[in-house]
Amino acid sequence: MPLPGVPLEKLGFLTIGLFDGDDPGAGHESTLQVIELGERLGFDSAWLRHRHLQYGISSPVAVLAAATQRTSRISLGTAVTPLAWENPLRLAEDLATVDVLSGGRLNPGVSVGQPMHWDDVKAALYPDTADVEDFSYERVARLRRLIAGEPASSFRGKEGVVEEWSDRVQPHAPGLADRLWYGGASLKSAQWAGEQGMNFLTSSVLKADTDEDFATQQATQVQAFKAANPAGRVSQGLVVIPTDSASDAQREKYQAYVDARTPRTTSPQGPARMMFAVDLIGTSEQIAERLYAHAGFREVSEVVFALPFSFEHEDYVQILTDTAQHLGPALGWSPTA
Repeated sequence: MPLPGVPLEKLGFLTIGLFDGDDPGAGHESTLQVIELGERLGFDSAWLRHRHLQYGISSPVAVLAAATQRTSRISLGTAVTPLAWENPLRLAEDLATVDVLSGGRLNPGVSVGQPMHWDDVKAALYPDTADVEDFSYERVARLRRLIAGEPASSFRGKEGVVEEWSDRVQPHAPGLADRLWYGGASLKSAQWAGEQGMNFLTSSVLKADTDEDFATQQATQVQAFKAANPAGRVSQGLVVIPTDSASDAQREKYQAYVDARTPRTTSPQGPARMMFAVDLIGTSEQIAERLYAHAGFREVSEVVFALPFSFEHEDYVQILTDTAQHLGPALGWSPTA
C-alpha cells in the first residue's frame, strides 16, 4: 500500500437503478434495498442516475422520496438530472418536497445541454417551444434562484375564505440551494460552477479540453473549480469494482464487463472529444494503489463510486460491502455508525 495522503472524508455510491421493462417494480425495489444497505454499511451518500426513455430510473426524485421513508441518515442525491427535460419551477417544488421529507438530506445534481436524441424526442418533449427553449447555464441559475426562495409569482396573499398563496416555491427548504451540485465534463463547466458558488460533480466522462490523459484532465478541471470556489465541495465519480469477497463467477463476469468497456478509454471519442475513465477492478488494496496514483483522485476528499450498469442485486451487495469494509478504510475513510 502507498502512504495515504489526506484521508478520504466522504464515500458515496451511484446507481442507475436498472429494471426489467416487463417487471419494473422489482428493479425499483432493488434500488431502494441497495440504498438501505448503503446506510447500514455507513456510506455517507447514495446517488441515482437519471435515465429518460431507458430501462433505468426516469424519476429519481420519486424514488428518493420513497428512500427518505426507508432511511434516516444517509444523504440522497441525483447525479445528474438533465435540466433540458425539466421545468425549473416544477422541479424546484419536487426537490424541496423531497428535502423536507428527508430532513434536509437531499443533494440535487443537475446539468444542462440539449437532450440526447433531440431530434427524436423534441416533438414529444416540447411540441410548441422546441426552437426557443433555453438549455444554457441560465436554466440552472433559474432553478437555484427558485429553490433559494426568490419570487416565482407576482401574487401573494389570501384569496377567498381559505386559500393562501405564496409568491415563492413551497415548501421552502432552507439550505437546499447550498446543496445543489453541477455535473460538468468540461473546463468551462468546472469554472462556471465554481463562479456560481455551487458544488461540483466530476465523473468518469470528460471532454479533452487541454489534455488527452483522463486523470490529468480531471485534475485540471477540479483545480479550476477550486480556484473559483475554494469553499465549494467537489466529488469524483469513477466505476470501481472491488473483488475481495467476489466469487470466481462474479470475478469473471466483472472482468468481462471491464474488458468490453476498456477500448473506448484509449483516446477521445467523437466530435466532442469525450474521454472515458478506465474502470477500476481488483482487490481493495490494488484499487487503492491505483487511486492514489490518479491525479484526479488526489484533488478530492469526496468520492461517489459508480456501480456498473448491468449487474445483479447480489453483485451490488458484494461490491458495496467490499467498498465499505475494505476499500474505504484503505483510503483512510471511516464508516458512519
